[in-house]
Order: sequence, then structure tokens, then C-alpha cells
Amino acid sequence: MHRVFRVEDRGEPRHVVEREGTWRLVEGDLFGEHTEGETIPSNGHRLLAPVSPSKIVCVGLNYKDHAAEQNKPLPPEPLIFLKPSTAVIGPGEAIVLPAGVGRVDHEAELGLVIGRRATRVAMHEALGYVLGVTCVNDVTARALQNRGAGYTRAKGFDTFAPIGPCVAVGLDYAAPNGVRVEGRVNGTLRQSSSTRELIFPVAMLISYISANMTLLPGDIISTGTPSGIGPLEPGDTVTISVAGVGELTNPVRTQP
Repeated sequence: MHRVFRVEDRGEPRHVVEREGTWRLVEGDLFGEHTEGETIPSNGHRLLAPVSPSKIVCVGLNYKDHAAEQNKPLPPEPLIFLKPSTAVIGPGEAIVLPAGVGRVDHEAELGLVIGRRATRVAMHEALGYVLGVTCVNDVTARALQNRGAGYTRAKGFDTFAPIGPCVAVGLDYAAPNGVRVEGRVNGTLRQSSSTRELIFPVAMLISYISANMTLLPGDIISTGTPSGIGPLEPGDTVTISVAGVGELTNPVRTQP
């Protein structure tokens, strides 16, 4: 397994491959022809969102315990919605709470990073279209959502899609025992579960979504959040972790 970061290097965004603590700049296209080049220090860099997705396809109510805490029945098929590319931020960037929207929640999720163009993919081939996995915080204006504003409006605000800190390549995210997904606010554990609790497994999600829309390299499927969602307040620090990926940490502030 290795991890792919995206950093600011000499004023330019560059992908970096990290293997056992050694960082090498990627020469070429991460999603096409590329090689691993110059070695650079593993510290002192500003981390960026690891990819620039054209869209984030999110899956609602995909953990049984989360559906229960929302008092909603289990969906008969995946409930999908989109977050725009303009919602994406990277590690350390601030989640901005819009004025007047009421309660805003964190949602810890495992994100699948698509590695090649995917259209109408068969389920048995689906995992071959994934580059790796990352952490996603599906930030949600819960009060708006509960008032019937719809998923897109409640979840599509600028800064409402933190992703990172990297893409873990070669992680066995589809293993029967699952991958641990956790969310903390100010160091306090609020969410802790495993992808073995998913209602719809990852291969099914890729096949289902790609039958509806073409997935492009760098797009993300955010696979749903477990129970324990909760409100964010100005001054909070929220951390999403996925075992094998690392921690995605973002401060929270009000709209200037």
C-alpha cells in the first residue's frame, strides 16, 4: 500500500507518492502515464485536497445505525445526491458556517476515489475503477435539510466537502471485516463504526452510480456516514479518520 498526497511545491500543486515515509514527486498525470521522481522532505508542505473532483456523489442513509438515529426506514436502493466541486476544501482549511442556516453537522465518511472513466460498470469489475480511498466530511446544514430544503442545498455550500489528507492506494477497503471510520470534535469521539455496517457495499455503489452517470478520474463516491452525527460550532475543530488513510482535520468558523 502507498499513499498519494497533493501539496503546494514551489507555488504549484503537485501530487506526491509516500512509501514508508519517503515522499517522491509525481511526474506526469496521476490518472494516466506517470512516474515517481524527485524525493522531497516529508514535512513543511501545505497539504491540499488530494484530488480535484468534478463531482462528489454521496450516498445517504447507508449505515443502518444512522438511518435509525434519523428515524428513517432503510432505503430499498441507494439514495444518491451530489456535492459540487466548489464545496471541496483540503486539510486545515476552515469549514465556514453560513449565516442564518441553523444547525450544521459533521458526517464522517469513507470516500472512494475513481481512477478511470466509469460508465455502466458491472459489479464484478467495479473495484478495478477505484484508485484508492480518502476521508470525507459530508458537512450538512441539518436544520435546512429537516425543513425540506433538499440534500443538494443543505450539503452543497462552499467548504461543505472537506477531503483528505491523502488517497490510500492498495488499502483493502472491501474486506469483510470492514474499515474503521471515526469522527471527533475537539478531540471527543462522536462517530465510530466500520464499513462492514454498510447497507449497500462499495462494488454495488460503483455499479449503481455509473449506470446513472459517468464517473471521471478524480471523482469521489462518499459512501455514507454512521451514527453519531452532531452539530458544529464556531471555534470547533473536527477530525475525520479512516483506518489506513489518516486524519482529516478542519477548523470551524462563521461566515465573515
